[in-house]
Amino acid sequence: MKPLTTFPTALTDTRAFDIAQAMLDGFDRHYTLFREASAQAKQRFEVADWHGQQRSQRERIEFYDLRVAEAAERLQREFTAQALPKDVWQQVKLHYIGLLVEHHQPELAETFFNSVTTKILHRSYFHNDFIFVRPAVSTEYIENDEPASLPTYRAYYPTQSTMRETFLRIVDNFQLQCEFEDLGRDVDSVLVAVARELGEFRMRANFQVQVLSSLFYRNKGAYLVGKIINGFSETPFALPILHGEEADGKPGRLIIDTALFGEDDLLLLFSFARAYFMVTMEVPSAYVQFLRSMMPRKPRSEIYNALGLQKQGKNAFYRDFLSHLRHSSDHFRIAPGIKGMVMLVFDLPSFPYVFKIIKDFYPAQKETTRETIKSKYLLVKQHDRVGRMADTLEYSNVGFPRGRFEDELIAELKHFCPSLLEEDGDTLVIRHVYIERRMIPLNIYLQEASLTQIEQAVIEYGNAIKDLVRANIFPGDMLWKNFGVTRHGKVVFYDYDEIEYMTDCNFRKVPAPRNEEEEMSGEIWYKVGPKDVFPETFAPFLLGNPGVRDVFMKHHADLLDAAFWQGHKERIQAGYVHDVFPYEANKRFGSQRLVAAPAA
Repeated sequence: MKPLTTFPTALTDTRAFDIAQAMLDGFDRHYTLFREASAQAKQRFEVADWHGQQRSQRERIEFYDLRVAEAAERLQREFTAQALPKDVWQQVKLHYIGLLVEHHQPELAETFFNSVTTKILHRSYFHNDFIFVRPAVSTEYIENDEPASLPTYRAYYPTQSTMRETFLRIVDNFQLQCEFEDLGRDVDSVLVAVARELGEFRMRANFQVQVLSSLFYRNKGAYLVGKIINGFSETPFALPILHGEEADGKPGRLIIDTALFGEDDLLLLFSFARAYFMVTMEVPSAYVQFLRSMMPRKPRSEIYNALGLQKQGKNAFYRDFLSHLRHSSDHFRIAPGIKGMVMLVFDLPSFPYVFKIIKDFYPAQKETTRETIKSKYLLVKQHDRVGRMADTLEYSNVGFPRGRFEDELIAELKHFCPSLLEEDGDTLVIRHVYIERRMIPLNIYLQEASLTQIEQAVIEYGNAIKDLVRANIFPGDMLWKNFGVTRHGKVVFYDYDEIEYMTDCNFRKVPAPRNEEEEMSGEIWYKVGPKDVFPETFAPFLLGNPGVRDVFMKHHADLLDAAFWQGHKERIQAGYVHDVFPYEANKRFGSQRLVAAPAA
């Protein structure tokens, strides 16, 4: 990385301010549209428009790149930006910093500036003077001072005798335009859960309940998020609000389904394996700070991602990565586990992520292309990942310190991915890479696990597949090696090159042989279409271990039956959207109140 140089002392070019203002106009348009899409989630939740919610989540992901392209095109058209000398770009950046002093989303605007600038200028041309390598404007203590807007959070000060009244008011303040089935009953259940969580306690002088001012919308739920403060003790909590179901299958009145407490429950709710929330935020950094106080182990980058601000999450992640490189000395290596046929995977032992690169060529049995693989990863990015598919960060032209790579890894990269490599002095540039949270590959986990752990992992594996099925996802390659185990013991899918929509697949039972010749044949005697799937053929590849087979057949034998897959496909085609919850079924206040799929 090149050192920072000295900025000009005088802002002499009259074009610089206009360029900075045009850049900020582009960002403001982006964030206005982002907020509008997030705000509309409330209405979609109220009318139970689940397909509209899913569509809006997909479309919102595309907003950023569209606005960056618009801004870059405007700067080229009006200012011939690509041909400007570097001293003008330095002045543009200084003007831009000045415009952000009173801005409510300065960190997002800085990232937008970087995206537009790097789109206009070739990598060999721009350097650190032209982009925000570090934040230039502080996000501390930004206040939402617009009269018509809500504060970041509301604070309530209940007494022992007004706790019930306070929680009723907390829920009512969100002004959901549909009735609750029995809000008093649900609040009573919440208070029982609060008492169980806090145990015997005495209210301190500053006992308060702080609640973020926007609900968090995702899938078919709305989540009320806050924390209970009692003296020096803080207890994070979240209340999932769902629609009940009536006998005719139509969404019913609202219920509070459970109360989640503590960092671990919140980490599962905000997991990297789940879709992004729709949240209405004027000051996103304040939301991140509030959530970080509840989940101090969760990186800011992942919180930005969870809030739907994935470009800011990428920026924050990369800054964390550079910091880690400066404070570590271990070497990048080929990642442990079975090597993939289409992806080369490497990691840095001290860093909890893996780096995945699409190979230049694949074995004959893999009929795919680089463009097809990239489209599969985009599908996962835009889809509801239901806690079972790892989110990925996609980067272009990433510079790595060449001296930190093991020789074996360099040899693998040069053999399998030469088109994606460029050596620039001491830097190894990789032109395209995906980065994911590191997990223990399930096949390795099963080799080292106890009998109890094997049973839990196999049950989780089957649950993971069933959750994917409910989300209209067929994993394609269901081998153990394509799934990982998180630190919370969840099984998550992470190999996407054969992923398909359930509704695009044709699930079939293997035809009975018509004669002895077919029965004894070692070859497939029946016709197989490109999207045909025969679930009963999964068993030989998955169930060679007798212990694994016994657990699988006890809990998930239906996965080997074509009728299971056909039934779910038909429900999805009929328009049904399944409930998949980020908490276990035994946490729910009353499962009899909601007819739904088992918990994720």
